[in-house]
Amino acid sequence: MRKSRNTPSRFFIFSIILLFQFIRCAVIIDSDYNVSSDDDPVTEASPRKRNCTRQPAIIDKLLNGTGYNKFRIPNDDGVPVQVEFWVQAITSINEITNDFEMDIYINEMWLDPALKFEHLNPCKQNLSVSHQVLERLWTPNSCFINSKFAEIHDSPFKNVFLMIYPNGTVWVNYVRMTNLRSLSQFCFFQRVNVKGPCDLSLELFPLDIQECHLIYESFNYNNQEVRMRWNEKSPEPVSVTNKIRLPDFELIKIEPTRVSAPYPAGMWDELHVKLVFERRYIWYFMQAYLPTYLTIFISWISFSLGTKAMPARTMLGVNALLAMIFQFGNIMRNLPRVSYVKAIDVWMLVSMTFIFLSLLELAIVGYKTKNEEGAKKKCPHKKLIDNFEASPAGLCRYEKRFMLPVERRSARWGGIMRFQFLQDFWNWSPEKIDRVSAILFPACFAIFNIVYWSYYYNKKLEKAAAMKLNEDRL
Repeated sequence: MRKSRNTPSRFFIFSIILLFQFIRCAVIIDSDYNVSSDDDPVTEASPRKRNCTRQPAIIDKLLNGTGYNKFRIPNDDGVPVQVEFWVQAITSINEITNDFEMDIYINEMWLDPALKFEHLNPCKQNLSVSHQVLERLWTPNSCFINSKFAEIHDSPFKNVFLMIYPNGTVWVNYVRMTNLRSLSQFCFFQRVNVKGPCDLSLELFPLDIQECHLIYESFNYNNQEVRMRWNEKSPEPVSVTNKIRLPDFELIKIEPTRVSAPYPAGMWDELHVKLVFERRYIWYFMQAYLPTYLTIFISWISFSLGTKAMPARTMLGVNALLAMIFQFGNIMRNLPRVSYVKAIDVWMLVSMTFIFLSLLELAIVGYKTKNEEGAKKKCPHKKLIDNFEASPAGLCRYEKRFMLPVERRSARWGGIMRFQFLQDFWNWSPEKIDRVSAILFPACFAIFNIVYWSYYYNKKLEKAAAMKLNEDRL
């Protein structure tokens, strides 16, 4: 009976204790949330920070409370600036204007002792701020000195990322930095659209390899004040974030170098980037070379049509020549006007020469066919002998009428055809000329193909060797 009376009281006391513990846990969670709202996610390995300084207070303290001057160089002995490029996309390469356009991320890192905030007990291990804060800080004022156009993306706002480290904490997967104990690490990167020049050399077009260059340096400070360097901790200071796909070119090499350039105000550190592109020639083979092959093959059909189809052979040859001229003009319209001969110029001109020679062969065959037909019409021997009197006078009239023009023509051509080969060739019949042409033209064109492709491909390999490129990728 006593046991039943004590049971409700014990249950009531137990309920009060549980309610008290629940309220206590809620207060602790709320206080932890308020302290850690601006901080990184807290793990079991890292203790929670209480009474820490939040980011707005740190920025205000650094820029307003310490007398920070953005016009003063952080270090009087010179500021080393680590630079790294991430190529996001290459949008175009223009042969007419000799330039290329691409989107890149520019990373710059330097040390600024005035931005040290480790002693302020920060809630966050680093400060990520917007581009408005960047305008209030010292920067090396770097730029592309050889660019035709450059701007920071603003979609929908300026694409500038700014991060300040208290003691050089490593930025994983992007930039590798050494640990700094008493100085602050300043880092920012920006997304830029830049258009730079290319040194286009079209002698081997469309089997050419092209180079484009960008030069990055501090515009206001020489190397005594700012030392521009590629990021030494990165194996590739200029890397590609995505695979570059261009319709006409393939990116095969990126070469970053540093050059000390003399100026009247001193020596400047220039960071050079050379991008090497190889042209994709499949499109030109399909649009220029393959139609040329077909046009030349069609012009050879006239050799098998015989001497009776002279109008059809003439139309076939003239149309082939006009198609070749139109095709050549269409290709040249999309290329710059240069004063040297390109590989495709040699191909087109020789191809037109083959078609022109086929027309010349047609003219020779037509001329000889016309003379033979005229001679047959003018010299019906049997009828003439029957009509004429069988007397010396009649025979004399016959010889005087028909043999004299032949003697004059022989005298006229005798001075030209002095060599036995030309005399034998002139005595060939039209049918024999067509048979020989049907063999000679394809043979000569095959020899030209072997010489053409061997010469220009070896030239391409020599240029690749001079650029120290991997020939396996060509």
